[in-house]
Amino acid sequence: MESVKCDGTSTGEIMFRGNTVMSGYLKDPKATEDAFVGGWFRSGDIGIKHPDGYIEVKDRLKDIVISGGENISTIEVESVIYRHQAVLEVAVVARPDDHWGQTPCAFVKLKDGFHVNAQEIIQHCRDHMPHFMSPRTVIFQDLPRNSTGKVEKFVLRDKAKSLGSLSH
Repeated sequence: MESVKCDGTSTGEIMFRGNTVMSGYLKDPKATEDAFVGGWFRSGDIGIKHPDGYIEVKDRLKDIVISGGENISTIEVESVIYRHQAVLEVAVVARPDDHWGQTPCAFVKLKDGFHVNAQEIIQHCRDHMPHFMSPRTVIFQDLPRNSTGKVEKFVLRDKAKSLGSLSH
C-alpha cells in the first residue's frame, strides 16, 4: 500500500492501491472504472490522515452537506444531536436551499416519554457547534432501515428534496 503525507488538518477522500485491494466489481465494468480512477480505489469516505499515520474517517463523500461553500459533516451534526437527552436516533442529510445551496436536515426519533420541538433541537445544535452547521429543518419520524438495520439515507435524501428548497 502507498500513503500520502498529510499535516493532520486537510480532509480528502480515502483511496487505496495495492495487491490486497479488490480488482473490481463483479460484472459491473462501469462501476469498476468509476471506482478505480488513476489506479486508486476511491472509497467514497472523507478523512484526515494525522501525522502519526492514523486515518480518521469524517463522513461519506455523498453525505457531506455543502452550505455556502462550507463542507458540513453529517456525522458531526448527528453526534451533537445524539447528545440531546430526548434523542434516541438521528440521521442528517442535505436539504436544498435557495440561498446557501444546501442546509442540514435532521430526521429525529425521540425516546419514549420525551416531547421536544424542532426549535429545541436546533437551539441545542447552535449551543454546541457553529451556527452554519446546525440544521434548519428537523423532522420527527422513525428512520427507514434496510434488512440489516442500516439507515437508508437515500430515502431521507429523497424526502428532504421533496420538501422543496428553503427560501429566505
